[in-house]
Amino acid sequence: VFRRKAIELGEKLLPAFKTPTGIPWALLNLKSGIGRNWPWASGGSSILAEYGTLHLEFVHLSRLSGKPVFAEKVMNIRKVLNRLDKPQGLYPNYLNPNSGQWGQHHVSVGGLGDSFYEYLLKAWIMSDKQDEEAKKLYYDALKAIEAGLIRRSSSGLTYIAEWKGGLLEHKMGHLTCFAGGMIALGADGAAEDQTGHQMELAAEITRTCHESYARTNLKLGPEAFRFDGGVEAIATRQNEKYFILRPEVIETYMYLWRFTHDPKYRQWGWEAVQALEQHCRVEGGYSGVRDVYSNTPSHDDVQQSFYLAETL
Repeated sequence: VFRRKAIELGEKLLPAFKTPTGIPWALLNLKSGIGRNWPWASGGSSILAEYGTLHLEFVHLSRLSGKPVFAEKVMNIRKVLNRLDKPQGLYPNYLNPNSGQWGQHHVSVGGLGDSFYEYLLKAWIMSDKQDEEAKKLYYDALKAIEAGLIRRSSSGLTYIAEWKGGLLEHKMGHLTCFAGGMIALGADGAAEDQTGHQMELAAEITRTCHESYARTNLKLGPEAFRFDGGVEAIATRQNEKYFILRPEVIETYMYLWRFTHDPKYRQWGWEAVQALEQHCRVEGGYSGVRDVYSNTPSHDDVQQSFYLAETL
């Protein structure tokens, strides 16, 4: 029954791909089959982290159903991306599904971009490492990220900046902290001379994300932290100081522990658990906090769905 329902849902989603390029709409009315994009997304663009994360599910759906149409739709996304010129080898977060051209040149390994890269790697792994195209796309993207976005602070913290219209913004989001685990997961598939380097890079990024937690009063990480104006791994803007129970840092601790068995990653994970229990536990469950630099937490009264699904 679940397989039948999955196929039924997949078929209902197919009209989202009815665009001039085959890049799907972000939003779809399942009754009418009419799609559209978020109005705020750079002139009606589709978002990299959304259309780039359909691959695993749609390829698997073709295997379950025997219907190649699902895999064909997501393989076409790769064809479109392969045809496009990429600024410095990087993938902007916005792509117009009508013109097939990039929207605003904003590149982020965090929000709007993150899971595209993660799913390239996982598509290769899930294919029993037969999907050579996914492998090449992932390692080429990582090479471009390292050259264009990864920087080291004056005190030696490695971070992943964002790129906007040719300029680097020295900000790293909590969402970007998943990259430590991703890079560790992909390290053994890298070229032989890169495996050790990628494990070191994963560990350095993980240390930076831990510092973003350690430098707060609540020992919980802010939504984003900066490396400018004399500060490092600290949120300097009020609208970046909140914590909404996100999983990315703890997820990366788990990957690094699994690959290295260095006990510090379990210790860091335990520190996060203790902070969650002390500052986020409320009568009805767990709540995010508005300012991780405050001595007394102000709760936002929201338990995000991903807290149960991922963080715990």
